[in-house]
Amino acid sequence: MIPSAHAFHLAQLNLATLRHPLDDPRTAPFVELLDPVNAAADAAPGFVWRLVEEGTPDATGLRPAGENVIVNLSVWETRDALWDFAYRSGHLEVMRRRREWFQRHVEAHLVLWWVPAGHLPTVGEALDRLADLRAHGPSSRAFTFASFTEAPGAAGA
Repeated sequence: MIPSAHAFHLAQLNLATLRHPLDDPRTAPFVELLDPVNAAADAAPGFVWRLVEEGTPDATGLRPAGENVIVNLSVWETRDALWDFAYRSGHLEVMRRRREWFQRHVEAHLVLWWVPAGHLPTVGEALDRLADLRAHGPSSRAFTFASFTEAPGAAGA
């Protein structure tokens, strides 16, 4: 984990339901992008931490939300840091091609929430936040980019 001057960090969970297994040739282009995209995230300004399965470079083997659902759980210093990585870096190409590899979600599949700096969220905590967002809509406990809530104690919060 990277040290930070911020009192709170932004945690994010994103679920993706695979159209085909990771070892299927139709999913190969996505699998080939995993290492470079994860390396870019790790090197991105404002990156703090991301979930990885023990002994592997990513979390694609973890399936806490269903057998064909992969999870991405990470922590960023700020909203802007996460936004810049997701939408202003090479990650955007993966986002543009996501329908090739992942099914459309009917329910919310992304949730954001603030954690005290130094806290690493568990998958269970992240899934609870997503369930809260699905059940109750956006709040200071669980929100999205579109319904963003400032960090506790932030100016204007």
